[in-house]
Amino acid sequence: MRTRVAVAVMTVLLLLYVVLAGQRALVLLGSGEPVGIVMGVALLVLPLLALWAIGRELWFGVRAQKLGERLDAEGGLPDEELPVRPSGRIEREDGDALFPTYRAEVEANPGDWRARFRLALAYDAAGDRRRAREAVRTAIRLEAAERRAG
Repeated sequence: MRTRVAVAVMTVLLLLYVVLAGQRALVLLGSGEPVGIVMGVALLVLPLLALWAIGRELWFGVRAQKLGERLDAEGGLPDEELPVRPSGRIEREDGDALFPTYRAEVEANPGDWRARFRLALAYDAAGDRRRAREAVRTAIRLEAAERRAG
């Protein structure tokens, strides 16, 4: 729940920034000065890029959560009980120990989004966020292809 609140706060702050930057951009564009016009264009483009980036991340989060919920409803989430630190994070060594099992599952079933999602959870448990996100993106693509085909 805290994550959702943090995302909502950041989104509202970004929208506030976009509005304020847009107002300044219009003032600069209306100045008629070449430097002001260039700065005005930059103030329009950069917030739009920020909106695109946060929209992309929010959409990724929604799709990843839906896959996780679907896998949970199917009873397909990993059920290993791992010790956690006081922060709530899994001990890295224990996460690393899970990894070979889930990697082997993906190698045996490369087109299975469920196996790929479980691998993403193993990457996350091992602290490798970049590969976890990549595995979730692949799981999302595979699940979408499965839905279209079936």
